[in-house]
Amino acid sequence: MDYQKIASDVYNLADSDEPIAPLVREALQVIEQCLDQYGQNHISLSFNGGKDCTVLLHLYAAVLTRKVLSMHKPIFALYIPDPSPFPALEEFIKISTQDYLLNLFTCNLSSDIQLPVESVTPGVSTPTSLKGSDGYIGYSLQTQPVGSARGGEGMRRALELYKLRFPDIQAILVGTRRTDPHGTTLSYRNATDPGWPAFERVNPVINWGYSDVWTFLRKLKIPYCTLYDEGYTSLGSTYNTFPNPALLVTDSDSSNTLPSSLTVVANNPNAMCLAEPTPPESFMNDLGSFTIIANNPDQTCFADPICDLRETESLKSSIETLGPFQVLANDPNTQCHAEVNDRSTNGVSLPQRYRPAYELQDGALERAGRISGAIPPVIPEI
Repeated sequence: MDYQKIASDVYNLADSDEPIAPLVREALQVIEQCLDQYGQNHISLSFNGGKDCTVLLHLYAAVLTRKVLSMHKPIFALYIPDPSPFPALEEFIKISTQDYLLNLFTCNLSSDIQLPVESVTPGVSTPTSLKGSDGYIGYSLQTQPVGSARGGEGMRRALELYKLRFPDIQAILVGTRRTDPHGTTLSYRNATDPGWPAFERVNPVINWGYSDVWTFLRKLKIPYCTLYDEGYTSLGSTYNTFPNPALLVTDSDSSNTLPSSLTVVANNPNAMCLAEPTPPESFMNDLGSFTIIANNPDQTCFADPICDLRETESLKSSIETLGPFQVLANDPNTQCHAEVNDRSTNGVSLPQRYRPAYELQDGALERAGRISGAIPPVIPEI
């Protein structure tokens, strides 16, 4: 990672005229004040691979680069996994740990304790205020203890484990937003309740909305978990998290998009492969979306719904999967063939398709793919 570029991009965005700039400035001020008060050695960051904490991690890296002038020291971070996490999420966490130089500690509870760890912020024991360079920009609010709130016990035990392992950590940066569960009455700085491990939870992006998160990630081209490109908008466990139904691609959505199933034979210099119906000209010119063979523009072959080259045993090994396309390559003697279906192939239903998370228009539907109260499956002993 180029940390100087991270700092430059983030602080330039904060100083810009972009609509998101005030929120970025606010978050940077919150982190800067926390860093001034505690120092890097006493601050950790809660990181579970989700979009919000990915934003927070990038912001924190920018502040450390600007304020500490060095990124050689690892960033303290903790990961409190949900039961049955997504493999893709775990892989993204691993990559982020390497890229951002995280000293990541995974708070694994005992295997016989299946407690949810839904993001829960304990109540505030004393109100605190935040003062930025341009004056006071917020106050902490008194909230009620979480008590037996869903996720509270799992979170409390995980934080106890972390406190035992890292007793010098005094503040934890958290990617909680106001629209999250238990986030309605929170502000920037919130001390934990009596009975909880003694931390101050710092919420720099508390006032960000769903669309603000995606604006920041995409504008700065920040890598994020691939599940968000598959229609997931809020990530939890595999048994209670599904693609958001609001992002389901319907037949009407497909009128101006590429076919849902396409098989093309490449490396044939005597033909240009297209799917029938022919894609719009705008797609034809976009080599970033797909690749066509254009060595002979005067000869075109179209879809043949009867013949399926994938049934030829000798050619099966040459099929490569590229997103929604299946490209049959390296057979110059085979004529061009393209197969186009709506949602089935030879009577077999294809998986439903979803638009990426950043296309969700209504942020209130962010958790529409989450099932509240779902019970983890019981794995029988062998």
